[in-house]
Amino acid sequence: MKKLMLGNAAFARGLYEAGVTVASSYPGTPSTEITEYAAEYDEIYAEWAPNEKVAMEVALGASIAGSRSFCGMKHVGLNVAADPLYTASYTGVNGGMVIAVADDPGMHSSQNEQDSRHHAIASKVLMVEPSDSAECKDFVKTSFELSEEYDVPVIVRMCTRVAHSQSAVELCDRVVPAQKEYTKNPQKYVMMPAFARGRHVFVEERTQKLIEYAEKSPLNKVIDNGGDIGIITSGISYQYAREAMGDKASYLKLGVVNPLPVELIKNFCSKYKKVYVIEELDDIIETHCKKLGLDVVGKELFGYIGEFSQALVAEKLLGVKTETVSFDGNVPVRPPVMCAGCPHRGLFYCLSKNKITVSGDIGCYTLGASAPLSAMDTTICMGASISALHGFNKARGEDAEKSTVAVIGDSTFMHSGMTGLVNIAYNSTNSTVIILDNSITGMTGHQQNPTTGKNLKGDPAAAVNLEELCKAIGIKRVRVVDPYNLEETETAIKEELAAPEASVIISRRPCALLKYVKHKPALKVVNDKCKGCKMCLKLGCPAISVRDGKAVIDHTQCVGCGICTEVCKFSAIEG
Repeated sequence: MKKLMLGNAAFARGLYEAGVTVASSYPGTPSTEITEYAAEYDEIYAEWAPNEKVAMEVALGASIAGSRSFCGMKHVGLNVAADPLYTASYTGVNGGMVIAVADDPGMHSSQNEQDSRHHAIASKVLMVEPSDSAECKDFVKTSFELSEEYDVPVIVRMCTRVAHSQSAVELCDRVVPAQKEYTKNPQKYVMMPAFARGRHVFVEERTQKLIEYAEKSPLNKVIDNGGDIGIITSGISYQYAREAMGDKASYLKLGVVNPLPVELIKNFCSKYKKVYVIEELDDIIETHCKKLGLDVVGKELFGYIGEFSQALVAEKLLGVKTETVSFDGNVPVRPPVMCAGCPHRGLFYCLSKNKITVSGDIGCYTLGASAPLSAMDTTICMGASISALHGFNKARGEDAEKSTVAVIGDSTFMHSGMTGLVNIAYNSTNSTVIILDNSITGMTGHQQNPTTGKNLKGDPAAAVNLEELCKAIGIKRVRVVDPYNLEETETAIKEELAAPEASVIISRRPCALLKYVKHKPALKVVNDKCKGCKMCLKLGCPAISVRDGKAVIDHTQCVGCGICTEVCKFSAIEG
């Protein structure tokens, strides 16, 4: 039986068919759906961990126990999980362990465009890269076999286009291997220096075996169409190249991208007058080829930035440009904005109005940086808002403490914000941290987190009490505000910034898109009262626009949150 499936759904199907029993992940686009789909199989225990480091440690623990395990994350999440990854390379596995990492060329939903192949190279683990949904499923199943055969964690490198595109997948039965016996073995699993030195020897020996495997791996395929042009590629770049070039070129499609084969690549290159390397982001394959003394053409044509496409390959290799239609008019851009009724809007309006410096974080609230709110000064990585605020205030002193805040979401606070708040309490700055508690992990599509009281499957779970947690950390001043109440919110910000000690404001209201949230009727503008001052536009609400010099509210978008009524000085907006 074949089924049309998303790459992420096919990946989850591979976990099911391979007999995985434990899956732990942290949501991050474009990897999120793998674990959500895996959770639909009752045979797989699936969970959201507080962060990627925890997720990988859970998966490694399950592997050591003798079961096949999985953890998934986006590319920047692998940075968080790098600590256990590099040591897991030394310990190896017991039951097979597979790690999904989804890169995001083009930065559709990410703060950087890093290439996760560097982590595979540096940690010296096996990495494979599928190019469509069918390969997602098949490569996952093969990866578990390789993990157990070579005693190595295996990273399956996804990307946005493979994760979120569809192709046909053949469904097979689930096969659960017998759980491997756990035997106490400190020389293998206790990585103190005396034992780790011996395991490093094992890692280098294993790398040589993996190179030998890569030479003959069925995951690496040669498509020989004759002619003078050869293309070495992998993943989604193979699809672009094949669609653009067809039978005009021959292909070495690399499914194993770390370690890379040597003789296979040399033999391929020897057959063609011109060999191109097509790979998104960094020049990993190209550099490997050049180290082998091979004359290949790569980044001088294709560059290091952004996604590729069929059109790009055709233009660079065939000189064929795709026809486009241009429009000479001044078409305004449509930047992403916070949703109508977003609970973060009122808070950011207050911060912007009072010209507060804002140390920002990763979440849908990062959109507070956009005009007209323009209420964010920095965004670095998960949890960095709080730590950076402490450093900023230490560097600039009392004046900064009275005019600078950090903002962070509830899920992000649990991910990696807590330790920054501990640092503020322990090393004493009068810093004000605002936790944007919208009762869900919003940016990646409404996943549960440790503060929501529900687990991945929606079952009741222990809920972290943010107020009590902040107090336990050492913050004495903790208060809760409703961001729909601008007066209350603004007063709290001013009072906490003026306080002579560290404080936390919890801006609490559920995400406007949650199904259980009951909205009020849409608001409307009383035309005769509207003065056309455009003060309401400063909220950046997508439901509000101006027509013929007067404000207009789109009733199909408005959820009646009411903050525009608080901003309008002429009472022109009514329920």
